[in-house]
Amino acid sequence: MIRNFGRIAGSLALAASALTLVAAAQEQAPAAPKEVPPAQTQAAPAAPAPTREAPKFPAPDPKNFTATSPTTDQVNGFLTASWGYDENRVWQVQAIAKTQVDGISKVIVYIGDKTGKEKPSALLFWTTPDGKHIIAGEDMYPFGAHPYEEYRTKLQAAADGPWRGSADKTLEMVEFADFECPHCKEAQANMEKLATDYPKAHIVFQNYPLESIHPQAKVAAEYGVCVAKLGGNHGFFLFADDIFNAQEGLATADGAQLTLKSAVSKAGLDPDKVAACVAEPATAAEVEKSVALARDLNINQTPMLLINGRQVPVAGLPYDTLKKIVEYQEKLDGIQQ
Repeated sequence: MIRNFGRIAGSLALAASALTLVAAAQEQAPAAPKEVPPAQTQAAPAAPAPTREAPKFPAPDPKNFTATSPTTDQVNGFLTASWGYDENRVWQVQAIAKTQVDGISKVIVYIGDKTGKEKPSALLFWTTPDGKHIIAGEDMYPFGAHPYEEYRTKLQAAADGPWRGSADKTLEMVEFADFECPHCKEAQANMEKLATDYPKAHIVFQNYPLESIHPQAKVAAEYGVCVAKLGGNHGFFLFADDIFNAQEGLATADGAQLTLKSAVSKAGLDPDKVAACVAEPATAAEVEKSVALARDLNINQTPMLLINGRQVPVAGLPYDTLKKIVEYQEKLDGIQQ
């Protein structure tokens, strides 16, 4: 579900795109910044009309390159890191212009598809004076040839939820999820496949309950914390699997208690001991710490999977595309496959 912050959201998306406005149903492949909302896209030069062949972008006008930073090479490096896993994605930097604010540059990129199946579009974003971030829509994102490195470092230090796979964090996949979120339930099939196909990956579950739309999500997260504490990683993933399978039971407070206690028993733990752990203030604090980490990483929806820091909304994403993203990120990070 998209977090209820009044953020821009809609069905506009570029298939298999890394810079995308994620659809509410989360059925498109994504990763870094969101695509520009319609009102902002209209402010940019009109993109070429769709064809059934690779688009022929108009030659960039030198008059639109008035900013000294970033350079065209830097923008292309960033886009390659974001989109390089998609062999059909093509783009052209159309403008890097000064703005009224010193150090902030306006960047316009034309985007298309080699097959001509997708309608070409214009992406608009602004780079910040530090050269390390961009602003797209209402959000700020990392920028550069290695835009995910900062988030990767933060996660290696702070993602401390239950995990499976390898203890080594060279390839780390961190899932931020909400037990009451239907799309998080949907995403579990992909997560299971990743665990099977990448046994050397360190796969972490981080709680991100969206209380404003899922009233029972926080107590479910607290139960998960205590199950992990008393039953270890194995116990937690048994519990989590059962909760997602019985998710409809979380619809009411009474139903949630029955569902959570049943899942605790199926994980081989004593429901009374787990309930006592849930009542401890430290348990709620543990959930809040995970929520704070998600916000620090600019995550505003669930489920969100971070692959060595690269954000990928994983629900509804074809598994073949997800594997391409994982393998491309391994390549970027110099990981031997």
